Amino acid sequence: MESLSSSFLKHTPSTPSLPPSQVFRFKIHSVKIDEIPSRTSFLNLAKLGPFYDQAEPRTNHAKKVQSLRSIIFGSLDDFICKFIDLPLRASIDPKHVLSGNFSPVDELPPTACEVVEGTLPSCLDGAYIRNGPNPQFIPRGPYHLFDGDGMLHSIRIRDGEATFCSRFIKTYKYTVEREIGSPVMLNVFSAFNGLAASMARCAVTFGRVLAREYDLRHGIGTANTSLALFDGKLFALGESDLPYRIKIKPNGDIITLGRHESFGAPFTTMTAHPKIDAETQEAFAFRQGITFTPPFLIYFNISKQGEKQPEVPIFSLSEPSLIHDFAVSKKYAIFPDTQIVLNPKNILKGMPAISVDPKKVPRLGIIPRDAVDESEIRWVEVPGFNMVHAVNAWDEDRSGEETIVLVAPNVLSVEHVLDRLDLIHACLEIIEINVKEKIVKRRTLSSSNLDFAVINPAYSGKKNSYRGTDAKDIRRGKDRHITFNSRFQQLHGG
Repeated sequence: MESLSSSFLKHTPSTPSLPPSQVFRFKIHSVKIDEIPSRTSFLNLAKLGPFYDQAEPRTNHAKKVQSLRSIIFGSLDDFICKFIDLPLRASIDPKHVLSGNFSPVDELPPTACEVVEGTLPSCLDGAYIRNGPNPQFIPRGPYHLFDGDGMLHSIRIRDGEATFCSRFIKTYKYTVEREIGSPVMLNVFSAFNGLAASMARCAVTFGRVLAREYDLRHGIGTANTSLALFDGKLFALGESDLPYRIKIKPNGDIITLGRHESFGAPFTTMTAHPKIDAETQEAFAFRQGITFTPPFLIYFNISKQGEKQPEVPIFSLSEPSLIHDFAVSKKYAIFPDTQIVLNPKNILKGMPAISVDPKKVPRLGIIPRDAVDESEIRWVEVPGFNMVHAVNAWDEDRSGEETIVLVAPNVLSVEHVLDRLDLIHACLEIIEINVKEKIVKRRTLSSSNLDFAVINPAYSGKKNSYRGTDAKDIRRGKDRHITFNSRFQQLHGG
């Protein structure tokens, strides 16, 4: 679950200049803001087109005086944190998680960036945006890095000038908690810390819902994972909710237009990693059923007009599995069934819903991209292959044998996937699947610790070439378009 996503948005009206008192010093080796700490480290790019409409945000952010019921529920939360919670592991201890480079940051209105070295080309017209978790309130109790409210950071570039802006995504969760003045909704990755604390938090949550502090039908997500474009509209996404539509104003400010409910019914969600075919303009997506019975996976697509098509429930996935990302070729959608399991029954045992099953044999599910049901799905065992993110997939005809080629990182240290992110090692692999015979061949493209690679979006679902860049090349400036992480590798179409 990556905590940073970015997009380059083209062509907006001119940006008004700001007074000299609101200026950042701006060095053009690469686009970089030294004064704003980078709280996240993962990247996912999406090519976006113009989408600037004149709609206004729907939410009201005026803070209210806490009601008596809110004070009572808040006191119960404090009691759970102080007297019932088990000792906090480092991975869910906010004193540890929200320290140093990951400390929370405030919103920043559009602020001019001074160019102190080099120049910005006058033809460069657009915005670079990233998405990541940033808690609105300092947590009372357990907190995981992935739990934070979504915040967008944008650099708007036009006419040789740059404007920086940071804004929270005004989700339903963010708005409710802002009005109440404290955290209200359960943190998905950290709330279930021991049986007694888990049951107590569930009881408080049940009480809040009965008291109508918030309405579950409006979602509980943070939209803190990625950005994507459907039908010329920009969305912020998180897999625990539906997408939220975002707008960049002419002056570089970022506003939230609202939850896009046409992508799902109440209580439904959508992946943070939809795949978009650059030729057909279709988007392919899925959601997970957080239930005790199948289906645990539901596949669907969105037409180029932005209309969601009928869902395809996958009942052959008989046990719940955490499916965070998938791949799509021109003919097929490929889903990973890894050793990372998502089982809500664990909550009844006082354990996190997400855990690792070392005895499970990972699989890949292959279903026709335009399937109307799951009758043609194939499951292929791929021992030791735990795919959390996908880079790309394409189809090949090899001597009459239909073959799917998948490029994806394999998380080798899967047991550390939530508790020790610093120990995770993911090597980049290429997997070749003979569709008819269900024969799988694998080879390693890089044994370095690599994840979140990005390709030219025009080649999504089509064959692309591979080229790596090491830290020395980046420091020497040989590949100045790769400036974010010495372990980051760029995949180029061609």
